[in-house]
Amino acid sequence: MTVHDIVVLGLPGSGKTTFLAALWHLLTSDEVETRLSLVSLKAGESAHLNEIAASWRRAKVQERTLHAGDRTVTMSLRNGAAPEFQLSFPDLAGESFQQMWEARECAPEVAASLRSANVLLFIHADKIKAPGWIADDAEDAEAVGLPQEPGKPVPWNARMAPTQVKVVDLLQSLQAPPLETGARSVAIVLSAWDRAAGAGMSPDDYLTAYLPLLRQYLSHGLDKAWTVRVFGVSAQGGVYDETGKPPKEEAQRIREMDVPSERITVVSAEGQSHDLTEPLQWLLA
Repeated sequence: MTVHDIVVLGLPGSGKTTFLAALWHLLTSDEVETRLSLVSLKAGESAHLNEIAASWRRAKVQERTLHAGDRTVTMSLRNGAAPEFQLSFPDLAGESFQQMWEARECAPEVAASLRSANVLLFIHADKIKAPGWIADDAEDAEAVGLPQEPGKPVPWNARMAPTQVKVVDLLQSLQAPPLETGARSVAIVLSAWDRAAGAGMSPDDYLTAYLPLLRQYLSHGLDKAWTVRVFGVSAQGGVYDETGKPPKEEAQRIREMDVPSERITVVSAEGQSHDLTEPLQWLLA
């Protein structure tokens, strides 16, 4: 059996777990047509997937205690009538990449996963931290829990860096030893696309407008052997309920949908669908 692996990257809160929950529902519900279909799942992995998919169906924000740490999901999939293949799907915690940026450290097991030739890179489209003014530093420092001294300048801290700076640094790390591994395919997922679609842009144009440094790096900084495609993905379909807070009307609307898989939206250069396997199929093509 052919074996493929895809590494899932993204800063904390970028939408990786929600994507995995929606993907598992999609593959097991047979509600809409998908490019890839599920054949089997590695023993012992269904409990976690069923738990996060149940939260997804209830339109509940994923509890961090349900998916703390790094996990690897291994599935056997099939593309149409082609022979089945095994897909290893390491879902690394966003804190692993935060640590790479802030402390310049990478655990050996994380480094091993990062040598995959296929990269699924998540960026939350509605939580992009843009470059700010010096006057904003105090507010930003307070937001991330950094200590401040009244009347004194706020010292620079890596945690306060713009989103695109962190993502570019991560991509640079993938092109340098010990993580360099040659040609790669990168599917960039702009998650929470339902919050960004109102801008009236394609995912490519949105990335160019809101992440210009990243766009420049993708065009001129990556090895020419790398290939990149941008996807706008709404795996939730809207705002979900949070534990301990009043229910949201939007979450109730989502729960009332007759076909849960149709809350999913995937937008790319090829058009729009409900198929979350599209980025995976592109990576493995």
